[in-house]
Amino acid sequence: MSFIADYNCFTPLGADLPATLARLDEGVSGIRFFENSGLLPVPYHAARITGSVLAHAGFTRLENMLIRALEPVIERNPVQGRSLLLVSTTKGNISALTGEEPVTDTFLSEMARKVARHFGFRETPWVLSNACVSGILAVAVAKRVIDAGAYDAVYIVAGDEVTEFVLSGFAGFQALSSGPCRPYDKNRDGVTLGEAAAATLVTKEPGLFRVAGDGAVNDANHISGPSRTGEGLYRSICRALEEAGLNGHDLDFISAHGTATEYNDEMEAIALDRLGLNRVPVNSLKGYFGHTLGASGLLEAVISFESARRGILYPSLGFETPGVSREIHVVQAPEKKEVRYFMKTASGFGGCNTAVIFEKLN
Repeated sequence: MSFIADYNCFTPLGADLPATLARLDEGVSGIRFFENSGLLPVPYHAARITGSVLAHAGFTRLENMLIRALEPVIERNPVQGRSLLLVSTTKGNISALTGEEPVTDTFLSEMARKVARHFGFRETPWVLSNACVSGILAVAVAKRVIDAGAYDAVYIVAGDEVTEFVLSGFAGFQALSSGPCRPYDKNRDGVTLGEAAAATLVTKEPGLFRVAGDGAVNDANHISGPSRTGEGLYRSICRALEEAGLNGHDLDFISAHGTATEYNDEMEAIALDRLGLNRVPVNSLKGYFGHTLGASGLLEAVISFESARRGILYPSLGFETPGVSREIHVVQAPEKKEVRYFMKTASGFGGCNTAVIFEKLN
């Protein structure tokens, strides 16, 4: 078995988890309006970390974000024994392609090695880059290598930043929202991008949460569009429930992907309906952080750990009027709830889907 022992985050709402939670408790969103930013020729909304994050010389902005997210976890749990660093990202140092940095800075492997050397890891770090499921898929991979006996501890750090490349890409898809995103809402009109880093420690020793089950299935539908039947997500959840030995009614809440695009939210609602999960509380945290790409799955899992520990479900900011064809229970206001089992899901470009179920132990 594998367990979650510790976690932290670095977000537009705060430089660490306690600061981020304080703003979440106030219902504050990190999404802001930007114009003349130099990243996009038209105004846009995004959740960006303002001010300098360059706490360590010789590292890129994103590498510093990763270091700041992981630092407290390692300070509390020093690296020792059979430990692995797993770095999760979608685009990494993609901005180096348009700057003066050496092209090698864009290599994900080089980014991971720099972070690993900084913290004194002996093993060569692993990189996981599988679109927007990367963050939560990293937890599933860590679980599997620990359960296989390959490592005793896996430190995961996930991060992505808002860049010209990413903004222009989503603008080219005509997928950027006209305002702060509205997951599952009738008036949703696209994704709002964000940037963040998150970290967690997965161990073989009992911790705060047990990683109870996982599933990762590709729907093989389209390079950017999800299956209209929700097949990949449906099968991912089925596998996670089966491994955990649960049925859907055992879940106390679901932290869903909820990008606020027309097809993603509809696909998720269809998949949840097919599984009979219509009454399980569902939230999307994109209204607070924007879509942080490869960081999103892990960041939202970290916030969900705190939701479970504190017995508070955060609402889906921006949701007012149901806008999907299947009835699902979207959390609209802070909700007190005793939590034992909860699930984090994610879906991304290329048809990837992942679901991971956690059990609260303490």
